[in-house]
Amino acid sequence: MELLRKGKVKEVYSFNDDQLLFYFTDNISVFDKIIPSKIPRKGETLCKSSAFWFRKIGEKGIKNHYISCEDSKMIVKRFRILDKPGIGDENYLIPLEFITRYYLAGSLYDRIKEGKVDYKSLGYRNMPKYGEKLPEPYFEITTKFEKFDRKLDWKEAQEIGGLTKGEIEEIREIILKIDEIIKNDVEKRNLIHVDGKKEFALGKGREIYVVDTFGTLDEDRWWDKEKYENGEIVQLSKEFVRQYYRRIGYHEKLMEARKKGLEEPPIPPLPDEMIKEVSQLYIDMYYRITGEKLD
Repeated sequence: MELLRKGKVKEVYSFNDDQLLFYFTDNISVFDKIIPSKIPRKGETLCKSSAFWFRKIGEKGIKNHYISCEDSKMIVKRFRILDKPGIGDENYLIPLEFITRYYLAGSLYDRIKEGKVDYKSLGYRNMPKYGEKLPEPYFEITTKFEKFDRKLDWKEAQEIGGLTKGEIEEIREIILKIDEIIKNDVEKRNLIHVDGKKEFALGKGREIYVVDTFGTLDEDRWWDKEKYENGEIVQLSKEFVRQYYRRIGYHEKLMEARKKGLEEPPIPPLPDEMIKEVSQLYIDMYYRITGEKLD
């Protein structure tokens, strides 16, 4: 098999002319940096949880590229990678990422604090607190193949993705349907689905397919529902790994280097005890996300 792309966490191989093989490594990344620490069984949990959701949405008639999954390997339908897709093209991966947020967290909260996003434009009357439910789902589009993800308006997203406005609207509706499926399922296991990222492709006749992975501990943010309702936000995602690097001052140094165009400081490895904690989080959350236990 030929290695086509090596991401921070996932490696993509050519399986045959019509299919790809995804290999999910045990790497973990934050702030677009790969941490020099392996997380045991992480790749397996990502592969199997994403496969779980692909099967779920397939049962609801939502088209996707999933074929099969075994351990840390997934076989999927293959789409072309085009440099500059256009409105007349078919059978290609849309070079965009689509993020939908339901609660105020992550980078959206940071942008509000920095004044880059007006909280009133989100439907709030007063300055909201971290963790508040958004008045309406907040839909964002970013680049996929640039060095750092860059937020796009709809016009630029249409140009980069070779999409019509109607196709972006259709993608948004598909995401809302998928997230409703996720919400209803994980609430049974006392989880809140806070936000998540999804990717898409256009097949024959420009039919929309859900691709890549979603509904995992890496692509999505999760909170404990019971604790949230009692006023406590418990980060059930790799967000607590990000917070670790904020606490030790690495994030501040990294952002300062990027702002000034300086060489980025290498990210330090995680302590051994934290590696064990992160690995157990992925294993435990696989059950809470899917209701299934690892073998």
